[in-house]
Amino acid sequence: MSWVIGVDVGGTFTDVVGIAPDGREWLAKAPSTPGDQSEGVLHGLANLAVAAGLTLGELLGATARIVHGTTVATNALLERRGARTAMLTTEGHRDVIAMREGLKPARYDLRLPAPIPLIPRALRLPVRERLRPDGRVETPLDAGSLAAAIRTLREAEVDSVAICFLHSWRDDRHEKLAAEAVRAFLPHAFVTCSAEVLPEIKEFERFSTAAVNAYVGPVVARYLTRLEARLREAGFGGPVFVILSHGGVAPISEAVRLAAATALSGPAGGVAAAVELARRGLGTELVTFDMGGTSTDIALVQEGAAALGRGREVGGERIALESLDIVTLGAGGGSLAHKGAGGTLQVGPRSAGAVPGPAAYGAGGTEPAVTDANLVLGYLDPGRFLGGARKLDRDAAREAVARLGAQFGIDAEQAALGIHALVNARMADGVRVATVRRGVDPRGSVLLAFGGAAGLHATEVARDLGMARVAVPLLAAGLSAWGMLRTELRAQVTRSVLGTEAMPEDHAIAALFAGLEAEARARLSGWVEGDIATSRGAEMRYGEQVFEIAVPLDGVEPTRDGLRAAFAARHRALFTYDLPGEEVVLVGARAAARAALPAGAVASLPVDTAAPLPPRRILLADGWVEAPVHDFSGLPDGAEVAGPAIAESATTTVLLRPGDVARMDGRGWLEIAVA
Repeated sequence: MSWVIGVDVGGTFTDVVGIAPDGREWLAKAPSTPGDQSEGVLHGLANLAVAAGLTLGELLGATARIVHGTTVATNALLERRGARTAMLTTEGHRDVIAMREGLKPARYDLRLPAPIPLIPRALRLPVRERLRPDGRVETPLDAGSLAAAIRTLREAEVDSVAICFLHSWRDDRHEKLAAEAVRAFLPHAFVTCSAEVLPEIKEFERFSTAAVNAYVGPVVARYLTRLEARLREAGFGGPVFVILSHGGVAPISEAVRLAAATALSGPAGGVAAAVELARRGLGTELVTFDMGGTSTDIALVQEGAAALGRGREVGGERIALESLDIVTLGAGGGSLAHKGAGGTLQVGPRSAGAVPGPAAYGAGGTEPAVTDANLVLGYLDPGRFLGGARKLDRDAAREAVARLGAQFGIDAEQAALGIHALVNARMADGVRVATVRRGVDPRGSVLLAFGGAAGLHATEVARDLGMARVAVPLLAAGLSAWGMLRTELRAQVTRSVLGTEAMPEDHAIAALFAGLEAEARARLSGWVEGDIATSRGAEMRYGEQVFEIAVPLDGVEPTRDGLRAAFAARHRALFTYDLPGEEVVLVGARAAARAALPAGAVASLPVDTAAPLPPRRILLADGWVEAPVHDFSGLPDGAEVAGPAIAESATTTVLLRPGDVARMDGRGWLEIAVA
């Protein structure tokens, strides 16, 4: 057997989890390096090697595969640092991505400025061609018009081109011809055809997704190529897989081709981990609460499965690919507290990031972060942060928090309590968005808290929401990286269905899904050998509805009656009712092929045999208390800890308040009954 390694690059830290041949799980962290994420990855791998008593070359030489979650695409969108991108589109339709859906995010805000399109109008070039919705050619592709547009692209020195023609989801012949011409005249350019990225109706969604893919594609390609080369130089000879937004993994070539699908790459690993923990007995109804240094990601696991959605926006740009339904907040350990424009205390969304980090890092940060407040309150041990690898400066943290407090006429301790309470309230609201607004009562779920900072906030967030159970895994600080090793290879294909009838005949439905499954299997068979499983789904709506819903079809007979019954059941589950007499329209069909990757043995982290820890004074709402401190990683199965108390490991700290009772579960998590 060999090592398998998961790598999750966050905004502040890069987490690396390795499963050794004997099944032991090892966690290492390194500061993220936003300028070149591959540096942080190599540093994290080097730290993992040291922890395991190996050299980096020995570790990588004994590693079968690496699964990677990256924020390169996300950062490129948020910071508007993607490639210089152009678009070729049907004459008369260059403004589709500017007009969007014709609605404003806040439709009654008369002062709301229009979103700035990802591709400027001067680089959205019309080409004379047109297909009708049924695929018939109305205007053939005009070679002269195409050549003129390509000359403009060459003069503009673009790096990437999105080709988005009207109705290409039905027939992509014109897009393919245009792509061949672009590659011939601009061989260096990254070319994206909208029908290859999202072969579905709804022009704005398809155009926008293709534009995002073209914008981030060259950035993602450069990064992954550079990372793979550095890993090869360091001694790694196996495959590198990238986790995509839908929670499955794919080889680098697919992650580059479908770069827009990496926009939620990192958070997807945490959801995959939650599904695995549900299988291990934590519970089938979970709310994931992933609080890192820069952001908090929240998602649902229902009946042991992750919730999927479509039409996500990242950095204000619509990505209509299927993805895990994750709510992201600008709230993390590095989130900065400040006095807002209205004179009130605000926390986030700005973050201190990896550099300079919170004031306590002593790296030049002067503004107070959530981590600084937690240090002032006594929740963190300045000498044991990251297992002692990074010492925290309590005086610097207190000075930063005190300066903010002075603006409100309060001392540092009161300001720190305010920062802690406010970020808790923001995150509780985020959970409400992910649950209550989706028709789910969170009180029947377990709050699965992970990420380096979640343990200090989880019980208060749960209390605010009326949730009775919180679970904090031993691997909380690296659970997303661990989850990447518990997911599967996945290839998905979709197709819009639009005809004269609301739903095709039974034989056509069966042929449609059989063809999609065959296409998905063929794509996946190029990546892996072994058993391949498939799943089906569809987008359907009632005839008078505007928006369709996603309907799982596994085990459903591919007939009109089978699809209608599945739609009615899903509609009832989402909206509590269905309309038996209404026409049901099949809008789109999809199939996914899946293949499992060996994940290594099931084991636990090496047990920390450190001496008992001294108690610590912590500040709660009622005043200072002397709280016992327990070695989180050394708690035996069944051990109980009553709050107020601290459970602390090298990479995470859990705060138990009065009335909270925690019990160590030998399957790998601390389960907390919230008072």
